[in-house]
Amino acid sequence: MPRNALLASIVLVLAVTAAVVSFVEGNWFGVIWVLMAGVASNMAWYYIRKDRQDRAAAARAEQQL
Repeated sequence: MPRNALLASIVLVLAVTAAVVSFVEGNWFGVIWVLMAGVASNMAWYYIRKDRQDRAAAARAEQQL
C-alpha cells in the first residue's frame, strides 16, 4: 500500500472515531468529522488506484522490451 494511501486510511479511522465520539456526546460537530472521513476515504482509494495503474503500466512497458 502506498504511503499516502496508508496515511489517508489512518486519517479516515481517526475521523470516524472522532465522529462517533462527537455524536455520542450529543455534539453536532461530528458532521464535520463525517465529511472529513469522506474526503480521506476518497484520497485513500485514489492513491491505491493510482498505484495499481502505475504498476500495470510498468509491467506493460517491461513486457514491450
